[in-house]
Amino acid sequence: MIKTPKTAMVLAAGLGKRMRPLTDDRPKPLIEVAGKPLIDYALDRFAAAGVTRAVVNVHYFADMMEAHLASRAAPEILISDERALLLETGGGLKKAAPLLGDAPFFCTNTDAILLDESGEACARLAEAFDTARMDALLLLVPRARASGYDGAGDFELFEDGRIAFRAGASAPHVFTGLQILSPRLLEGAPDGPFSTRLLWDKALKAGRLFGALHHGFWMHVGDFEGLKAAEARLAGRG
Repeated sequence: MIKTPKTAMVLAAGLGKRMRPLTDDRPKPLIEVAGKPLIDYALDRFAAAGVTRAVVNVHYFADMMEAHLASRAAPEILISDERALLLETGGGLKKAAPLLGDAPFFCTNTDAILLDESGEACARLAEAFDTARMDALLLLVPRARASGYDGAGDFELFEDGRIAFRAGASAPHVFTGLQILSPRLLEGAPDGPFSTRLLWDKALKAGRLFGALHHGFWMHVGDFEGLKAAEARLAGRG
């Protein structure tokens, strides 16, 4: 029986420097794409997938973020306050660990929008996640099915589902920002700022870092070009 995580972490504390001047007066997760704030694309997906509790870390324009989140009915929102110090992605997860519980949880960035085709993204991850074999399961997308992204790819994906970081000039798959993580990865993690890469390295060393392919399109909204491309694609689906 598939057990979909009921808790999610939404990484929403970043400064959004590449989106200035839009982020001069608001945090990047509140930038609207097709009339809807970025963070609500993530939270609406989690709510529809059955997530009942979402932990959101805040730092930049934290009061504005909290006011927006207070208006939501679902999922229940818990705030991980990083006003005093921005902790990066891994450090944010470590600080939020007491709120995340002791079961595997979803985690996502807020600067991307997923479009589903054959199957919903959270369900795809939940179906593929095996707690006996995995500490991290990352949702990947082929580079050809991405917009707003001009990088060289992030991961190689092998037949058994294991993944490895790009070793050469390029890799075929991009991390979408959505993943399932085991709280085991946070045991012994340092305090203070650090990247999620540290947690992935731990899982990789243990042979417990896996990937699943997204059946759909991925829109990275990290800069103005990505924002325009996402607006255009969403308009075409209307």
